[in-house]
Amino acid sequence: MRTVIFDLDGTLADTSGDLIAAANHCFVAMGAGEVLDPVTDAATALRGGRAMLTLGLTRMGRIDEVVVDRWYPELLSAYGAAIDVHTVLYPGAVESIEALLAGGYRTGICTNKPAALAEMLLQRLGVRNLFGSMVGADTLPVRKPDAAPYVAAVTAAGGAVGQSCLIGDTATDRKTAAAAGVPCVLVTFGPSGEDMAALEPEALIGHFDELLPVVGRLLA
Repeated sequence: MRTVIFDLDGTLADTSGDLIAAANHCFVAMGAGEVLDPVTDAATALRGGRAMLTLGLTRMGRIDEVVVDRWYPELLSAYGAAIDVHTVLYPGAVESIEALLAGGYRTGICTNKPAALAEMLLQRLGVRNLFGSMVGADTLPVRKPDAAPYVAAVTAAGGAVGQSCLIGDTATDRKTAAAAGVPCVLVTFGPSGEDMAALEPEALIGHFDELLPVVGRLLA
């Protein structure tokens, strides 16, 4: 069964605004104010909570892994309490996934967001029913770019790894696909800040309208 696995943050949805808000909640609590900018720091937001805390603490001159560890649970709590205030699905995402399902493909999610938060966000966005699997950062002992979470997402969706591909937006997704030996499609509309073409994926898309024919070619 042909299967398409999606990354979540920066691929299906722009989650950067709510992630930055959660990090700034921590910095305000530290007495530093809102250290991160929701626009210029969006790429860091999509690298996760620890990356945001590290960036902010560096700007504050207080970088310390112990401090990062201390505030990370608080960041996750703040994020979970306001997970869909600013977050939006990218244009055409729902329609393209529905088209894949109508064409007989299986679909799933493989993300480095904690699984409970990913499940919550997908439910809030009203799209959880579109995916046959959801593997998060803590579903397995390892996370992307290890191939195991991707393989688990394909298997849980009812597919076969040899007839699957990964849709993502970062070098981590590119490395995950390479580790699993599957094609990678990178989106160019996310705020990751990376040069997608330089990562040499099997395909690039600038809008979800392009996804169905690209996947059809890769998994022919």
